[in-house]
Amino acid sequence: MTTRSAPATLTLRRPDDWHLHLRDGDALAAVVGATARVFGRAIVMPNLKPPVTTVAAALAYRDRILAAAGPRSRFEPLMTLYLTDNTPSAEIAAAKASGAIHAIKYYPAGATTNSDSGVTALERAYPAIEAIEKHGLVLSLHGEVTDPDVDIYDRERAFVDGALARLLRDFPGLRIVLEHITTREAAQFVAEAPPRVAATVTPQHLLWSRNAMLAGGLRPHYYCLPILKREAHRRSLVAAATSGNPKFFLGTDSAPHARHTKEHACGCAGCYSAPVALELYAEAFEDAGALDRLEGFASLHGAAFYGLPPHDDTVTLVREPWTAPAEYPFGRETIVPLRAGEAVRWRVAGNSPPRGVS
Repeated sequence: MTTRSAPATLTLRRPDDWHLHLRDGDALAAVVGATARVFGRAIVMPNLKPPVTTVAAALAYRDRILAAAGPRSRFEPLMTLYLTDNTPSAEIAAAKASGAIHAIKYYPAGATTNSDSGVTALERAYPAIEAIEKHGLVLSLHGEVTDPDVDIYDRERAFVDGALARLLRDFPGLRIVLEHITTREAAQFVAEAPPRVAATVTPQHLLWSRNAMLAGGLRPHYYCLPILKREAHRRSLVAAATSGNPKFFLGTDSAPHARHTKEHACGCAGCYSAPVALELYAEAFEDAGALDRLEGFASLHGAAFYGLPPHDDTVTLVREPWTAPAEYPFGRETIVPLRAGEAVRWRVAGNSPPRGVS
């Protein structure tokens, strides 16, 4: 709970989103503005169909993102490549030379949306990971095992204890971001690891436990991977994110899926948070009595880890409740955001939230 009264306004250096899904085509055009209105930069995930596995594909995707954002936008997409069992070391060297690609994304095959082309066994990607280490790029990790014998709620912990520990041992110079952490164990591992290891934290994992997804019925718009965990884990994530430790920074994992693909017998994993992301982080930090540390988490820590300067301009949050739309246009479909149809405590001043479906 809040331990001191919150200010009426809060001004931050412009934040960045260090973990974002934008999709492509009409879906990209529908969602990129929600991020670009607030965030200066974003690490854009490569799990398209087909996945972004080459420098040429990443640069072409970057051009499409910039075109969708529009000529007046200052938003800068920071590109990634999708790691496979067969990613050539030469492609990693070319990624570094491009200046536009900042991370290589590891998906265990079958772990999440569009991950079927991911790594089937970590050791098979070791030649590419050695090149990632050599060229100083970041290895971005979806940190879960896919062993069907491991309970879905334990898959992050199993990854941290096994694969992540091996990576740190085998690649002593490798820079790693453990993405969208969800457990006490992951937060503790990152906090105790060398400075070359960091983590992103999403708004949904700071604000909600698995009760939000399951209590009173199945609520598919809270379903994401890694899945929401117990309340004790949520509290540990809040403690890590609000600690001021520069190893923890903002990464929304905003993952747009059309409404009908979420509200389905086999619904897609992913929460669409972009229209309310910074506002929801402000709620989490306010509840923890740590609004004075939001700027570091949102605007400074990630930039420092990636070796980029912080932004010179600012955004201002106003403590003025508004109601998030029940849905937004999404090409020919609609999409449901987090906090749909409910009150949001903060809003970004001078920058109206995206309009919902009328």
